[in-house]
Amino acid sequence: MKPLSFTLGSGDGGARTATLTTPHGDVATPAFMPVGTRATVRAVGVDDLAAVGATMLLANTYHLMLRPGAAVIDAVGGVQRFMGWDGPVLTDSGGFQVFSLDPRIDEDGVTFRSTYDGSVVRMTPESSVATQEAIGADIAMVFDHLVGLPAPRPVVAEAMERTLRWSARARAVHRREDQALFGIVQGGTDAELRADSARRTAALDFPGFGIGGLSVGESPEERNLALEVVAAELPPDRPRYVMGLGDTAGVLDAVARGFDLFDCVWPTRLARHGKALTTRGDFSIRRAEFTTDTSPLDPDCSCFTCRHHSRAYLRHLRITDELLGHRLLSIHNLAYTMAVLTGARRAIAAGGFAAYRKAVLERRVPSPDREGLR
Repeated sequence: MKPLSFTLGSGDGGARTATLTTPHGDVATPAFMPVGTRATVRAVGVDDLAAVGATMLLANTYHLMLRPGAAVIDAVGGVQRFMGWDGPVLTDSGGFQVFSLDPRIDEDGVTFRSTYDGSVVRMTPESSVATQEAIGADIAMVFDHLVGLPAPRPVVAEAMERTLRWSARARAVHRREDQALFGIVQGGTDAELRADSARRTAALDFPGFGIGGLSVGESPEERNLALEVVAAELPPDRPRYVMGLGDTAGVLDAVARGFDLFDCVWPTRLARHGKALTTRGDFSIRRAEFTTDTSPLDPDCSCFTCRHHSRAYLRHLRITDELLGHRLLSIHNLAYTMAVLTGARRAIAAGGFAAYRKAVLERRVPSPDREGLR
């Protein structure tokens, strides 16, 4: 079985549409992947995800390796059957935990402490691949070394070189024929390092590429320059995935530069804190002015939450910390994010992406009479 194909569609400036075909279905790109770290997107079910237009999910190798264990997922038939989701899944390699958990790093791999019980956990490029093969995702990622920004150039360069060495090791041991393994470009915001990493990662002939090491402290201008450098070096006929990017402006910036896939916990994490993402700007539903407000979160949204519930009710759920509030706000925020990408695909196909992007961003800037909603 061919693990992946990528068919380019329309182009508009640097932006492009395509169809990513996997063993579990097609994904129209540019596309956003909700994050299901532990084989679940927090507070929402797979029916909710389908309803908001999600076609592909992300799960995390490090967490699933620890709970319930890759062998358990393999025994029940893979991650899709395990979680009841019949669409494509991409697994992060565990590389983000190299950044977030401050483990001990050596040339062979990384030694963590389990976030669950404190036990010692070892992960190498080879074991990360083996774990992802057992989990059974459609797309697996190489194990990479990610550093926060800003960082000294020698630190960024060392992590980039290590990622390249680990990428070659991962490529050498990957065997699952119904799974694609993506390489990861590192290099921080240094244009020379980014270009070097992209060229050398492309030379390893991966079927797709993740862009790592962004959304970790850099400015939008630095991120955009890094993306432009990378886009110039990667083969245009393969998918490009900006890892960890999910805010509206950032995603549209990346789409404009020819990137295809995105993921972030942003929509659901903000929802759990009571913040709504809308076409007219973002705001906290906890604000007192919503106490008797019978309007929907976003009058331009047709999601389940906006069709059935008022701001007054959603505020009540958040103030009382009812679990239903987490679900309803998460549904809306995911629907909003999916709609941004759906609109982008349509605009690219029509040759109007620049105007679409400008209109989306200008509408989200709060006018003085809406400032109190933020």
